[in-house]
Amino acid sequence: QVQLLESGGGSVQAGGSLRLSCTRPGLTSNRCGMHWFRQAAGKQREWVSRIRFDGDTAYTDAVKGRFTISKDKAGDTVYLQMNSLKPEDTAMYFCEPYGSCAAFTTTAQGIQVTVSS
Repeated sequence: QVQLLESGGGSVQAGGSLRLSCTRPGLTSNRCGMHWFRQAAGKQREWVSRIRFDGDTAYTDAVKGRFTISKDKAGDTVYLQMNSLKPEDTAMYFCEPYGSCAAFTTTAQGIQVTVSS
């Protein structure tokens, strides 16, 4: 099993920026992608974004134009750059790999993002 390593997050005022990181060794070399999800208190988990092993990206409509998902050169660390943050972005954020990596990955506890108005 490979442990995901998450970092980033914190508290920011509306309009501010934060960057989340998620490292999964062997992510790209195993042709795996990565999802970001979020879950606000009292709400269902929501899919936010994903990046394929080939770098293709996708976003939920709520974050399009504000969030950017990317990978480092090694392809093992995925970033979620969050700009123009809104109070409704407040949630616990989780990264999860998909593809062959998923079965051999232990997910992390999530990253808290709090946006105040």
